[in-house]
Amino acid sequence: MYVIIIYDVAVERVNQVRKCLNRFLIRIQNSAFEGELTMSQIEELKHQLQKIIRERDSVIIYCFQSKKQVRREILGLEKRKLSSIL
Repeated sequence: MYVIIIYDVAVERVNQVRKCLNRFLIRIQNSAFEGELTMSQIEELKHQLQKIIRERDSVIIYCFQSKKQVRREILGLEKRKLSSIL
């Protein structure tokens, strides 16, 4: 599956969330990650995130069957080119 994750968490947990997501996905913005994951990887990632986040934190996960279903358009500077990484 192609996954996009965005988050808004308390400052004291930002580094923990970022490090967790870095193990699975590619960081494309300060609070946004994307990439291909299997269902078991998604479940493991969710499990790891649930151990970090608290009641007032927010993590949003968008799942698509494939990257072909995602239309990606960038206005302004592209922070990280996916094609050079993947």
